[in-house]
Amino acid sequence: MSTPEILDIMRAGLWAAFVMTLPMLAAALIVGLVIGLIQALTSVQELTLTFVPKLGALLIVFWIAMGFMAATLTGFFHDRILPAIEGV
Repeated sequence: MSTPEILDIMRAGLWAAFVMTLPMLAAALIVGLVIGLIQALTSVQELTLTFVPKLGALLIVFWIAMGFMAATLTGFFHDRILPAIEGV
């Protein structure tokens, strides 16, 4: 296996990781912005007010997106890793 092939597999792995984490990162961003806006409007500066809703949103989004993340990971494994192992 040559260096460009290894780098291509690494690039594809990083892209798969980015795609799998994108729903959870987007949920954390949206919830953080909404809670930050509410805190700015009401002048309530409580740390747990940002932590608990973000944690809840992340758990819900993770539960909803588990099938998508598993499909992405198994697709990466079958499309990139297994052919690289078989080609060795």
